[in-house]
Amino acid sequence: MKIAVITGASSGLGREYVRQIAETEPDIQEIWVIARRRERLEELRNSIKTTVIRPIPMDLTSPESIDRIEELYESERPEIAILINAAGFAKIGNYKTVSRADNDKMIDLNCRAAVGMTSISIPYMKKGSRIMEICSTAGFQPFQYLSVYAASKAFLYRYTRALRVELFGTGIKVTAVCPYWIRDTEFIPTAKKTADGGVGIRHFPLSSTAKAIASRSLFASRIGLPVCTPGIMCTAHWITAKFIPAEFMMGIWEILRRV
Repeated sequence: MKIAVITGASSGLGREYVRQIAETEPDIQEIWVIARRRERLEELRNSIKTTVIRPIPMDLTSPESIDRIEELYESERPEIAILINAAGFAKIGNYKTVSRADNDKMIDLNCRAAVGMTSISIPYMKKGSRIMEICSTAGFQPFQYLSVYAASKAFLYRYTRALRVELFGTGIKVTAVCPYWIRDTEFIPTAKKTADGGVGIRHFPLSSTAKAIASRSLFASRIGLPVCTPGIMCTAHWITAKFIPAEFMMGIWEILRRV
């Protein structure tokens, strides 16, 4: 049985990946969708008619969840054709306003869970399988008031780039997907306010849609690109962050955050 596994599938970009894979990947027999909200996953299953959707309601911030998915793999022995780690969590604020619990959750979901899901999935992959780690342009530089989130995405970005080299010769493709703001997800409403209720970020110019990012990144994955920056802003950020000192980039960010 050839499957796709998508985390964070109950909303936003993860949900859009499910829809597009169901439409464009006829060889996929089942899509295993993983997220906390059971009702959202059931709703997704009922809305997709072309591919079997298997809801797996699970909180990936719990270490036991990865063990349970690994047990499911061992029981069913699927061929994992696509793994997309789209689950993510962010909190806007500084060291005073973001709680230790929220910091732990960002690290657990954005880093530990993504690595854990990848590690248990690789043994069930074959030549031509694809891994997509949903990083962020936040991983290209430090971001004040997004410090832990940006650091977690930098970790995932570098892990993904290194993993691609480790898997060289296996035929498994690995792509770091680094989008800019996505305007039709739940992230922006969250990002508009800091943890203490203050103004976090005022404007999100040239933000993209989940549909566009999913389409562009799936194409990048098919052709084996190591990094996908699915838009003008994230591509420009990727390039400029290589040459401009981080302190200067953070100064630009402080201005943009307030205007």
